[in-house]
Amino acid sequence: MDFRHSEEHQLLADSLRRFLADASPMTARNTAAFAFPYHIPTLWAGLARLGIPGAFVTEAHGGFGGTPADIMVVFEEIGRNLCIEPLLGTLLGARLLERLGRGDLLEGVIAGSERLALAVNEPQVACDLDHLAATAHRVDGSWRLQGQKSAIYGAPAATLVLVVARTDDHLGVFALREPALIHSAMVDGGGTADLVLSGLRAECLAQDARPAIEEALDLGRLALCAETLGAMSHLMALTKDYLQTRKQFGQALSTFQALRHRAVDMQVDLEQVLSITISAMAEFDGPQRARHVAMAKALTGKLAARFAEEAIQLHGGIGMTWEYPGSHYAKRLVMIDHQLGDRHDHIARMIRADRQDVKAAT
Repeated sequence: MDFRHSEEHQLLADSLRRFLADASPMTARNTAAFAFPYHIPTLWAGLARLGIPGAFVTEAHGGFGGTPADIMVVFEEIGRNLCIEPLLGTLLGARLLERLGRGDLLEGVIAGSERLALAVNEPQVACDLDHLAATAHRVDGSWRLQGQKSAIYGAPAATLVLVVARTDDHLGVFALREPALIHSAMVDGGGTADLVLSGLRAECLAQDARPAIEEALDLGRLALCAETLGAMSHLMALTKDYLQTRKQFGQALSTFQALRHRAVDMQVDLEQVLSITISAMAEFDGPQRARHVAMAKALTGKLAARFAEEAIQLHGGIGMTWEYPGSHYAKRLVMIDHQLGDRHDHIARMIRADRQDVKAAT
């Protein structure tokens, strides 16, 4: 199978790679990653001019693409550069708004003036929406939210936060304009936030939107798999370069057979991530979307953590230093596994899907 990008996607990847290399060097990235607002506003404006937020929205709603392949190309380059801009939250929110038919709220997203975040996770819930506890009730003609949300990616920079909450037996979506957030940096950089919903008044966008929520989350998971692929590709290049230039006993490390074998194992892991991510992308619009995305997220989470550990081992002490880019890539690869459900959550999703298939067959 030919895994190469189409000509159009290759042009997009090349343009984004050059822009990020010039506008977001590692020193600038590390300076901004751990202090509010946890991103570089001028970089976000540049991404908007380049049309990147518009790539998350279909042409029918004013965007420039919106296919899983478009999103995979963008996030692969995001991972390659280790970019901290709040694109994941924007992707999740934009696709949910599109499914809900709220094109009026997407114009600002495409222009870059509106930044979105999706509040789904709760302290006790990371993946299975059946256990969400946040609720929404009508009080005196308006909707009021109760509960708590955690790990809202990109929220510190967001102008609009979409909140998922229960409406009786359904999951609804509610909009909050710049709510009071408890923000913080993730361990690998970039912003996240918690939100206490103590009777907050919100606009109801949909009272029953579970299929749209599930689809948006799966698209975010596919994006994270693509980001993993980009980060692994760059860290692989750093590792190969180190092995070829670092000398021990008068010889380059790449001449030692044991180290060459370990580097080959890393390359095999990288190829597996590439294959399963493309497989999930190809099946995204099919009836088995959830199963394929769960398979991809579970495998990439497992392989990325092992890959990061091997890279640090092959670099020796330098691989753990703040000054060396490889350490930041390793942290990001470990962190991605925990976003939008870790490998164990997605193995559980596959088990539930198998049980439902067996039940349906009987």
